[in-house]
Amino acid sequence: MANSAQARKRARQSIKQNMHNASLRSELRTAIKKVQKAVGAGDKAAAQLIYKESVSVIDRIADKKIVHKNKASRHKSRLSAQIKALA
Repeated sequence: MANSAQARKRARQSIKQNMHNASLRSELRTAIKKVQKAVGAGDKAAAQLIYKESVSVIDRIADKKIVHKNKASRHKSRLSAQIKALA
């Protein structure tokens, strides 16, 4: 247990921040799944449109350091490759 007032406050803040970060990570996963679902349906035009929207979500979350920028880049690259493979 936290022994000082400062430590107690940091513990409270970390719980709140952790919940917020978890929400953003969930938003990231949802954006990725939307693109994968469109790719699975075989609709290249829809997949490209959803991909474009998802890239901004992925970048925004990477900028906030919720996930590492390399991980965000890897996801974008793989999603792009899946869309290109639809041809």
